[in-house]
Amino acid sequence: MRQIHLNAFDMACVGHIQQGMWTHPRDRSAEYDTLGAWTRLAQTLERGLIDGLFLADVLGAYDVYGGTPDAALRHAVQVPLLDPMMLVPAMAAVTQHLGFGVTVNLAYEQPFTFARRMSTLDQLTGGRIGWNIVTGYLDSAARAMGFTNQMAHDDRYDLADEFMYAVYALWEHSWDETAVQRQPGQFTDPAQVRRVVHNGAQYRFDAMALVAPTPQRTPVLYQAGSSDRGRVFAGQHAECVFVNGGSKMAVARLVADLRARAAPRPIRVFVGATPVLARTTAEAQALLAEYRAHSSTEGALAHAAASLGIDFARYDWDQPVDASPTEAIRSNVESMTRQLGAGWTKRMLADRFILGSRQPPVVGSPAEVADELQAWVAEADVDGFNLSRTVAPECWEAVVDLLVPELQNRGVYKTAYAPGTYREKLFAAGPRLAPPHPAALARAS
Repeated sequence: MRQIHLNAFDMACVGHIQQGMWTHPRDRSAEYDTLGAWTRLAQTLERGLIDGLFLADVLGAYDVYGGTPDAALRHAVQVPLLDPMMLVPAMAAVTQHLGFGVTVNLAYEQPFTFARRMSTLDQLTGGRIGWNIVTGYLDSAARAMGFTNQMAHDDRYDLADEFMYAVYALWEHSWDETAVQRQPGQFTDPAQVRRVVHNGAQYRFDAMALVAPTPQRTPVLYQAGSSDRGRVFAGQHAECVFVNGGSKMAVARLVADLRARAAPRPIRVFVGATPVLARTTAEAQALLAEYRAHSSTEGALAHAAASLGIDFARYDWDQPVDASPTEAIRSNVESMTRQLGAGWTKRMLADRFILGSRQPPVVGSPAEVADELQAWVAEADVDGFNLSRTVAPECWEAVVDLLVPELQNRGVYKTAYAPGTYREKLFAAGPRLAPPHPAALARAS
């Protein structure tokens, strides 16, 4: 029977997806700035055999709503925010199998230094690193990095294509597999290490990689772009794709397109979900009402304004919103129009903010939530779910203690981790990317 994959979807901040939950008296999200909070989370997830912790990140503040970051600051909407890469070694030290998918915006990175950091993490974790490839969507991030505004949407993907081939060469081509010999008088065979000379439209460097081949060489490659250009990129590079919600029929069409673009390579497709779980239906509905009393509409609007590129403060509640393409997350704008119809309004959007986000929760007993997840797999052909937090840590404990056993009883979730690297666990294949992926084609040996 087809196995379901589960990632915890989190961010090194107080308010991630469901805005306002930090005000709940049992929520401990404000401990985001302590290592203990993250090591406890990692241990909880590994106890539940969760595949990975998918860590989101942004480089700017959400300042589209009203033209200021005030609403984001008031409601802790992904600010304050830590660098997620710094959390991984501590979590890896207290776990053995949990994977880590780290979001890094390549638009403001240099291939050489970025490749070195990711290789370091892959080495230190024994091959448990993934990279969520993003090109950014915030003008505030561009300004923080010294630019007037961000590049045009499709141009960012052109930049990304060049970046990918540059880091593939560093990860896969620079060192032969047998270069490190650890022999008296010769730790590394110089003949098996080569320079990478890259002279492209955006990047130029002449260097050998500084890190020897790691368990995976190239980290597991995640990507979340669902626009036309984003799907072209995913078909070329991604191993795992994170898609937005919507109807199962709409997601099924998107998944079919993504699989066709990637073929003959296999890909894993994850869809976002927010479970509200309790032992009975009545208890779950009561928990939802309790959580809902703490949701923040203004925080949700500040978040939506940034990801959609639309300043909702300019609109009356029942005034149609201009949903023409923006330079933000274009697929999010398209998704809203599909779901709400042409001429949708701010009130229609806010009515979806059940728990302070556009993502409606999956509410019920373990059996009911499992039924819904299995329906997504059957009807939309997704492979798994990125599960967002509500009130933490109790939401993660409910997944581990209630949902996972239900899925295991149905034979659709593992009862033990498979051995090997993150890639081996996800794909039941080797630790390295295989042809025809361009990273494999860059390999020297």
